[in-house]
Amino acid sequence: MHYVLLLVVAAVPVILAITLHEAAHGYAALALGDDTARRMGRLSLNPLRHIDQFGTLILPGLLLLFQALTFGRVLFMFGWAKPVPVSAWRFRHPRQGMAVVAAAGPAMNFLLAWLAALCLIHAVPRLPEAPGDIADQMLSLFLLSNLVLGLFNLLPIPPLDGGRIVVGILPEPLALAWAKLERAGIVLVLLVVFLLPRILGEMGIAWDPVGHALNRIVPWAVNVVYRLAGDGS
Repeated sequence: MHYVLLLVVAAVPVILAITLHEAAHGYAALALGDDTARRMGRLSLNPLRHIDQFGTLILPGLLLLFQALTFGRVLFMFGWAKPVPVSAWRFRHPRQGMAVVAAAGPAMNFLLAWLAALCLIHAVPRLPEAPGDIADQMLSLFLLSNLVLGLFNLLPIPPLDGGRIVVGILPEPLALAWAKLERAGIVLVLLVVFLLPRILGEMGIAWDPVGHALNRIVPWAVNVVYRLAGDGS
């Protein structure tokens, strides 16, 4: 029963963060004139419509199991959903339109993190002890998941949102060259962010620039979000 509760507490915030991130892309595209996501049934807040079998279920589940057995608690979660389909040619300015659509995902995550902080400051302290503890854990992980997801996606590597934002603001020749990275982008992300630091670590070489950056930026971002939510401590 303990592990079932741990699964719910850990998985629900992550799935919601990923789902609303993807939905934000779809609604931004619709606002700019592209209804592809709506026609394909992906303009939805229903998590089931955005679930990627491996990225949304298997990988977070394995991370949860590993951390539960190793540390007895959840320290970090990561995953992704099926990308919302977007037809950039429907935008008046396709590159810039895609940049706006890409930015909508992290923007949604930062908004959700702020809302979670509001609840943690003003609502959770008024709850009874046991429900308050569970709500505190879920909201804390929801806040952290949204900040990590939003910041990670701002890395300037296609197909991450940051890469598409860069493509939208660079001069066209440079933008076209940068966009070509999308074919190998996810491999670059997995290699540079996850695999290479672990391999070098086994060799005694400390090299994890993204991890070190997140370790510095995330605590700062958490502090900023709490201050924006009215916590003056």
